[in-house]
Amino acid sequence: MSANESIILTDVDQSIWHDTYRIDDQSGPRLTGASRWSLEKRTLRGGMSDGVDVVEVNNGKLSFSILPTRGMGIWKGTCEGLHIGWNSPVKSPVHPAFVQQEDRGGLGWLGGFNEWMVRCGLSWHGAPCADPNGHPLEKNLTLHGRIANTPAHYVAASVSPENGGEISVTGIVRETVFFGPHLELRSTIKTRAGSSSLTIIDEVTNLGNATADFELLYHTNLGTPFLEEGARFVAPVREMVPRDQHAANDNDTYGTYLGPTDGYAEQCYFFDMLADEHGKTPVLLRNQSGNIGFSMNYDRETLPWFTLWKCTHGMNGGYVTGLEPGTDFPNPRPFEREKRRVINLNVGQTHRTELELSIHTTPGEVKAIEQKIAALQDRVHPVVHNEPHGDWCPS
Repeated sequence: MSANESIILTDVDQSIWHDTYRIDDQSGPRLTGASRWSLEKRTLRGGMSDGVDVVEVNNGKLSFSILPTRGMGIWKGTCEGLHIGWNSPVKSPVHPAFVQQEDRGGLGWLGGFNEWMVRCGLSWHGAPCADPNGHPLEKNLTLHGRIANTPAHYVAASVSPENGGEISVTGIVRETVFFGPHLELRSTIKTRAGSSSLTIIDEVTNLGNATADFELLYHTNLGTPFLEEGARFVAPVREMVPRDQHAANDNDTYGTYLGPTDGYAEQCYFFDMLADEHGKTPVLLRNQSGNIGFSMNYDRETLPWFTLWKCTHGMNGGYVTGLEPGTDFPNPRPFEREKRRVINLNVGQTHRTELELSIHTTPGEVKAIEQKIAALQDRVHPVVHNEPHGDWCPS
């Protein structure tokens, strides 16, 4: 690979596919900011991971594993020795061929759920439900849609000394059915040499010949070491609503976490967040002492709603929390359509989203994000509802 030149790793249309590929600081261009870096593609073999492609990016400080076979999700990462992700009972990436989404009353999606970041959508996300007013081929909807279990048909990687030494991976995934919706996701995941951040830029286009329902949620999941007893979620809140009465019972402590708790039942809180002068919303998960943290900075205009998922049951069951910006809430699609949050994507129309995921490894870095969020919050007193709200939560 020469400087500023992409390598095509997969292209079904041109019969291109590399089982393995590697470029690094020894074989590729020199990147300012990192003496050591690498980009490697491999294919997992054995068990339910058989045939899953993994593209591993290491910028010299942050490393992460992209899963083109699972809709360009991000499996896990590390940064200065910190594990990024969570300990799911589903230990390895599951090939979509082994995920039966209709199983267990439409909850079969959970059989492949173990990523740090997994997209939910594109035609729908949220709880399984019947949708009598939906497309004729989408009357019975399973949990969180199809995109996470749809392989990319095109994947390319690029390494450039420009832009601070940029490493990027682009994948194209089509969620389509004959006589039905035809949506295409073009996702670019990029990072800079020596950086502790990565950026996701997604473009979803309606390639069909009729207006299509469109929903998208970034289910971004973290366990230890960021999540622990006393860990805190910090965000600039305009309005918050507990999803149900169970969540409302702990309204006063929605921003703090328990340690692993056997028998814990998940809780969700819905948010309308504030944005800064650039239209970006920062949110933070920090450990109890505040010396490490994970932040997300996303475009509030294209991802106007946010869900906090707390699932702090025992470690063997998956001790995890989800930070989830989305186009709408993960409620049944008929409810979200009634409340006018489902996007009607016109023929040829593209919906573009951008979010940055960052790891903070010092108390000073964590404090800087907290101060930024506090400055935004000082502008508006948050409206916190003590009960589920009918405009945001199904009865």
